[in-house]
Amino acid sequence: MSEISSLGEFGLIRRLTEGLRAVDDSTVKAVGDDAAVLRYPADTDVLVTTDMLLEGPHFDLTYVPLKHLGYKAVAVNLSDIYSMCGTPRQITVSLGISSRFTVEHIEELYAGMRIACERYGVDIIGGDTCASRQGLVISITCLGTVPRGMAVGRDGARPTDLIYVSGDLGGAYMGLQLLEREKAVSAGQRDFTPDFAGKEYIIERQLKPEPRRDVVEALAKAGVRPTSMIDVSDGLSSELLHICHASHTGCRVYEDRIPIDYQTAVMAEELNMNLVTAALNGGEDYELLFTVPLVDREKMEHVPGVKLIGYITEADKGCALVTRDDSEMELRAQGWNPLAAPSESSEFSESSEPSAPRD
Repeated sequence: MSEISSLGEFGLIRRLTEGLRAVDDSTVKAVGDDAAVLRYPADTDVLVTTDMLLEGPHFDLTYVPLKHLGYKAVAVNLSDIYSMCGTPRQITVSLGISSRFTVEHIEELYAGMRIACERYGVDIIGGDTCASRQGLVISITCLGTVPRGMAVGRDGARPTDLIYVSGDLGGAYMGLQLLEREKAVSAGQRDFTPDFAGKEYIIERQLKPEPRRDVVEALAKAGVRPTSMIDVSDGLSSELLHICHASHTGCRVYEDRIPIDYQTAVMAEELNMNLVTAALNGGEDYELLFTVPLVDREKMEHVPGVKLIGYITEADKGCALVTRDDSEMELRAQGWNPLAAPSESSEFSESSEPSAPRD
């Protein structure tokens, strides 16, 4: 293992970025100068998003492999660009590194980042490294493009619009619960083998999320332009409320239409957790939640991997979950709050009912 101090900041950067070659046409000059040089067409709008991941609040290296962490750090940024119907082009990577990490550790982290960038055709164009006293810090900024005036925000939903979501929900949260359970069981044991048999899908949902480029491409192919869109990072209920708040509308979402994978349901039963509550509030699924005009319902039949879960209403009707017995429960934002005190963290009690308020 090599000490990072033996290379220094610039030596580490050179080692991490060695062999990087720009693949996107808008990247004129990437790593190697004081700033990158980009050139976008005149009829293009530029999208910019930033996410920071901190060791402790956001990830636990006890069970998160560094390569998976690097991949996920990139993927969550790309998801933000896709959620506005854009195309990610470039990223910058800034790292805060504590003294317990070696050169090989950071190379493993960067390997995951490179894999994600190669898969989605994105260039790494720069960044920064510095010492950290609090563990590992990852900050990624992603730049993307969208045809001028065509970015889809959160504020375009209108009454009678249909609400769709891609994939399934709650899997990432249940994967996290499984990882935490096995960590607790392994405490103090040297030769411990975690039991992930039959639950590989929810583990992957937590450790290696995939941004839904395929959904954006399918919508364009079907001739559907969403009126609003957001990625499901903080939980379905939170994201629905973001759309309704920005659009000045209400909504109705049907409990029996929320897509949930079999492994997610099995894990919830094992942990005696309310399945729908976890699907509504778990977060980190990085699926796309979006609305489309009612007239596009027939076109949506040609978009695979998405499900109709509700509709947009007038604002005065509020935001509610329609349960299986046709009663209505007010939606509350109970997902991940990055600024909450530890005692306010997003844990769902065994007795929680769907969207029941937590005081």
